[in-house]
Amino acid sequence: MGRAPRARTAALLAVGTLVVAAALAGCADEKKAAAPQLPERTCFGVFTRSDLEPLMGDGETVTVSGPADARLNAQRRAATCNVDVDGRGRVLVAATRQPLGQSFFWPPTDRSEPAPEPLALGDKGLLWDTGARVALTCKGAEDSFELELGISGSVEHVKPGTSRALFTSLMTKYLESAKQQTRCGT
Repeated sequence: MGRAPRARTAALLAVGTLVVAAALAGCADEKKAAAPQLPERTCFGVFTRSDLEPLMGDGETVTVSGPADARLNAQRRAATCNVDVDGRGRVLVAATRQPLGQSFFWPPTDRSEPAPEPLALGDKGLLWDTGARVALTCKGAEDSFELELGISGSVEHVKPGTSRALFTSLMTKYLESAKQQTRCGT
């Protein structure tokens, strides 16, 4: 008679221990799965937190490096913004200015990757699963130049089949802001 209650108590303790362990593991998983907190605006002031969240993934610490704006001129010919999560690159946004008549060279893509498709932005645009590039000629009364814009990102956390639409949307927003910031066409 003394043996049955001990066996029942041991079984209850084992079940209770498993429940507590599972609950604690769930808490640890929740913390790891949390999206990192982005600044409200980032990358030259162009993108909002919600614009870039699909590319962030898991992590704790977000680091944004780069200038506050993309106001390029003959002396400041390039600007780059990097967004890292826990030291891993998640988003790269770049702008490059060249003298009028100097075109940009885009090397061929790796044949093992899906082929890019034309992007109907600027004078020439290409869209990949992992980013987009746009080149345009800026002719203005005061200044004329060539401008290249690029966005690339880590798509491992993006719903499959949606990355090209995401990068099209991001590039459309970036192009409009970059035209204003660089005074393209003014």
